[in-house]
Amino acid sequence: MLNRKVKIAVMVSGGGTNLQALLDNERAGLIPDGEIALVLSNNPNAYALTRAENFGVKAVCVSKADYPDFSDRENKMMEVLKENGIELIVLAGYLSILSEKFTSAYADRIINIHPSLIPSFCGAGYYGLKVHESALAYGVKVTGATVHFVNEIPDGGKIIMQKAVEIQDGDTPEVLQKRVMEEAEWKILPLATQKVCKILKGE
Repeated sequence: MLNRKVKIAVMVSGGGTNLQALLDNERAGLIPDGEIALVLSNNPNAYALTRAENFGVKAVCVSKADYPDFSDRENKMMEVLKENGIELIVLAGYLSILSEKFTSAYADRIINIHPSLIPSFCGAGYYGLKVHESALAYGVKVTGATVHFVNEIPDGGKIIMQKAVEIQDGDTPEVLQKRVMEEAEWKILPLATQKVCKILKGE
């Protein structure tokens, strides 16, 4: 089947701005080898679920409230992914570390966007504004975003794509976060997703 599309699940915990970038790029024909078939969240109040529904994409929440045991929660998530025939998982602001059992079940099929140039300002505890606060506190002149494969080490998988963003005088963590999203995250996440879809199709 020449025009077969790789089925993608986007996993999110919050507002879903990176999800929106993926949905917009898919609609514009810029992820020709992939199809966002599922949005999966661990937060029932995540606006990302509404974004998915607005685009006619199936949205499912597997929350801590419903599955207090971490292992049960992951098992349920894997069940949902399997039911929907998911071949590639994109973590787009998913604020929970996945177990080795989960990551090895989808080896080389989970990618994540991180708001710094790995190996700087990454690993356990580095997420959201904390990354940008650390970059500013350290005094680096250039930051950016990285898309990488996910393994059992937080932010430790092979790098797929990076884009640099200059830090400007007077930047606050909030201002820098917005610039990194607009100039790097929203651009390289769809590109990297398409790149991995193509690999998975064997092209």
